[in-house]
Amino acid sequence: MKKEKGQVLVAGLFSLFPIILAISIFMLLLVKAFPLLSLKSLPTILFSSAWQPQRGQFGLWPFILGTLEVTITAFILAAPLSVLTAIYISDYASGRLKKWLVPVLDLLAGLPSVIYGMWGILLIVPLVGKYLAPLFGTYSSGYCILTAGIVLAVMILPTIVNVSVEVLSAVPADLKEAALALGATRLEVVRFIVLKKSAPGVAAACVLGLSRAFGETLAVMMVVGNVPVIPTSLFSPAYPLPALLANNYGEMLSIPGYEAALNLAAIVLLFMVIIFSLAARLYLNSLEQRTD
Repeated sequence: MKKEKGQVLVAGLFSLFPIILAISIFMLLLVKAFPLLSLKSLPTILFSSAWQPQRGQFGLWPFILGTLEVTITAFILAAPLSVLTAIYISDYASGRLKKWLVPVLDLLAGLPSVIYGMWGILLIVPLVGKYLAPLFGTYSSGYCILTAGIVLAVMILPTIVNVSVEVLSAVPADLKEAALALGATRLEVVRFIVLKKSAPGVAAACVLGLSRAFGETLAVMMVVGNVPVIPTSLFSPAYPLPALLANNYGEMLSIPGYEAALNLAAIVLLFMVIIFSLAARLYLNSLEQRTD
């Protein structure tokens, strides 16, 4: 009995490691950001659009908006396509086609982000700059939010599809066969049984893709433009927080307050991910209660 209690205690201590790690990361970033917070209030820094480190101006608002707009654009583009692809693979595709599609999706999920970035520069940037922007009566260099959203959507699509396929395939075949025996069409089975039964899992797959989109850095940094201004449209360049940190940390840290501003930007990104994750968890809980 004592041995079992000791094992449970050790397991419990190890389970606290992720929480301790998250708190330690936050505290370290906060200590590094404190020199700037001691000089300027947090709302002033967060909602200021002036980014001029040489003059001591470290407004993070353009970077926050850039992060949100790129991530939301990618999610809007990727989520519907991913779910429809997963439905086709799990309920419509033949066994032979599945053997081809699943490895291709795994390959796409494992590609380095720099490959997606190069693909975006060579194909999506000219497409947006030369064709899509003039189609909407505006000018764009192609390095903009829409380009970054398209590249990021392609990156997160395999993640959402793979998880969604597993969830959709877990729906009991007896339920589908019973509905078909009662006269339901294949589309009605998918809509009223498969999707209803697997809705929490599909939503969790979309949340997983959204979480990856928030943290993606290199590919987005290569195609988004990296201009610290407030975006006015999908064809405007932007500067997401991960790109800001990747481009500048370790550079020009001799400027007073520069390192503190970058650490504060990291804290803001951390809290954005936490807030979205908590909101997603609450939504998933309510969805599971409605589907029970």
